[in-house]
Amino acid sequence: MHILLVNPIFNAYQGSDPFGKMIFLSLFLLSLITWVIILKKFFLHRDVKARGSQLAGAFQKKRLNPLGLEVGEALHPFAALYQILKAQTLELLQKNRAVLKKDAVTLSHTDMALIEAHLMSTVSAQTKELEKNLFILSTVVGLAPFLGLLGTVWGILLTFAELQAGAVVNASSAIMGGLAMALGTTVLGLIVAIPALIGYNYLKASITHFSADMEDFSHLLLASVELQYRQVDVNHHETA
Repeated sequence: MHILLVNPIFNAYQGSDPFGKMIFLSLFLLSLITWVIILKKFFLHRDVKARGSQLAGAFQKKRLNPLGLEVGEALHPFAALYQILKAQTLELLQKNRAVLKKDAVTLSHTDMALIEAHLMSTVSAQTKELEKNLFILSTVVGLAPFLGLLGTVWGILLTFAELQAGAVVNASSAIMGGLAMALGTTVLGLIVAIPALIGYNYLKASITHFSADMEDFSHLLLASVELQYRQVDVNHHETA
């Protein structure tokens, strides 16, 4: 099946003029770029999800000591979220300790809102990092069929040009060569565009789901820190 598909395209490429060969080579290059991005992103997202689940599970075991988890310098979205939470919480606790002049300090509502803002900013930054170079796939989806259409029009134009020039003896070969190029570029354009479209939609959906997972993990981090360090407002009860 693979040979039956490749041979006609290869024969059409060999029978094309220089401009037609350039169209074929452009489509081959787009196909290579498409598969490199799809495979690279697919394995990256699979690894990110697996390691994210492991880190979330490790944090669940240390919820009573939310700042005691060591994640090292791992370049992982969940690790980045935890490092931001830990750094901001320790900084605010240190600031409150210096202001209040006592060891036992808590975090105010404003402090918690500041930590949440940093976490949401990190979620956005990590999402953008996962989407990096994904626009290339959407570009290929639109560009490949147009290159195929260009090859189609060019092949038909060459066919009519040769017939108009009076190529009676070789009329049959001229028609077959032009049509082969026309149909070959059309098929190749679709072969390139269809995987790019499927890969783009799959990766976008995967990123959307993982972004929701990052937000859920951020809420878990906030809830754990709030449980341990949030300042309790007892003024109203004391006044009553």
